[in-house]
Amino acid sequence: MTLNNTSPELATSSGTSAPATDQAWTPRLWGILAVLCLVMFLDGLDVSMVGVALPSIGIELGLTTTSLQWIINGYVLGFGGLLLLGGRTADLLGRRRVFLIALAIFAIASLVGGLVDNGTLLIATRFVKGLAAAFTAPTAMSILTTTFREGSARNRALSIFSVFGASGYSSGLILGGLLTSAGWRWTFLMPVPFAALALVAGIALIPRDRPADTGGHDVFGAATLVAGMLLTVYSVVSAPDRGWADPLTLGSFVAAAALLALFFVIENRVAHPLVRLSILRVGAIVRANVSIVALFGSYLSFQFMMTIFLQSVLGWSPLEMALGLLPAGLIVAFGSPFIGRLVDMFGTARMIIAALTSLTLGYVWFLLMGDDQPNYVVSILPSVLLLGVGFAFGFTSIMAQATAGVADHEQGLASGLVQTSAQVGAAVVLALTTALVSGGSHAASSVGGAGFQQFQSGLVLVTGVALAGLLVTVSPLVRRAISAEAPAAR
Repeated sequence: MTLNNTSPELATSSGTSAPATDQAWTPRLWGILAVLCLVMFLDGLDVSMVGVALPSIGIELGLTTTSLQWIINGYVLGFGGLLLLGGRTADLLGRRRVFLIALAIFAIASLVGGLVDNGTLLIATRFVKGLAAAFTAPTAMSILTTTFREGSARNRALSIFSVFGASGYSSGLILGGLLTSAGWRWTFLMPVPFAALALVAGIALIPRDRPADTGGHDVFGAATLVAGMLLTVYSVVSAPDRGWADPLTLGSFVAAAALLALFFVIENRVAHPLVRLSILRVGAIVRANVSIVALFGSYLSFQFMMTIFLQSVLGWSPLEMALGLLPAGLIVAFGSPFIGRLVDMFGTARMIIAALTSLTLGYVWFLLMGDDQPNYVVSILPSVLLLGVGFAFGFTSIMAQATAGVADHEQGLASGLVQTSAQVGAAVVLALTTALVSGGSHAASSVGGAGFQQFQSGLVLVTGVALAGLLVTVSPLVRRAISAEAPAAR
């Protein structure tokens, strides 16, 4: 492995990608990629599969709607709260070690979750599983970006990697319905043997790596980061149920902001900070993180609204709903393997612009064409197809830009940063969307009681989020074009 000190600003924001570096794809490289892709697939599968099983879980365990929400939110809390620390921990303690330990915990939590008969314990296992995923996800990404050299090899690996994440989520919608019909516990137990397989293969294939020499003594930075991120995610996911103006909600946001501000103060003063804050001064990396918020925040919020609209308003079954949204997943699954070549040809910036443009057009189409009895082929399918193209173009390109030019010993930090932006950004946009479509009520269960009009404000929000990300991404290209024209005009 070699350190790459190329500036991401030069490598990715210019519309041309970093120079491709030839790298032979040996059987071991393919094996490592297969392990990482399997774990990515399980992460995506788990989120969507468990969501389908919530009604059955509530009936058998006697859980209220609020408790059921925490089966999802508990995972989001652990995952989003510790992603940044998880990525940096991989740098400091060794990627292989952190990845394998976290994967083992993920498998054990899945097994326990499928066996418990108590709602509180079930939520606890989901929180632990989210914590484990907070370490496996950025560590898997950093193993990939340090194993495959920057350029065409890494772009190709990232495009394959993204296929499995999207395929896991899409497959989970259908598998969740099939497994739930046999018993909701299977949605928890099904990932266990595959996680065990990935663990054994990872032990055999992933090479040992040397931890970073500095940054491991910042105890106060770690404590304030974890506390601040956990409180931030908790505040976001609990606000729709408790109320955004509730004193406890406002107080938790203030406390979270204070903890994160203290973290930044600490990182600027310690000799060996946990997080090198200067990484946030690299424009290309910042734009990649803004783009992932726009991508995930708008995409997942739109999918949430579509799930409610298709089932509660149009009366579709869960399987019909999954099949209706499946074309987007198929585009990602079959299109993503080719995205790496497009990134090589056009650069990450132009690919991200194309992605966010496609997403924005998809939201606008449904906003203009939707009604209480929409025609699927005319009103829904075009949006689904545009969203599939946008996600396929965007995910690989954003991940490539977010990690380009970063030295190997900070790949975990860069990976954790972009994935934290994705998860926390998605949670914030989804919480705001839920508040809008539920008319500001505290209970998300009220969503879906009216027709298409109820979702229009949420659609405007996700369109605005995608458009904002597009404007941020296109701004440096516009500035360069203006600068190039100025001398010619003189």
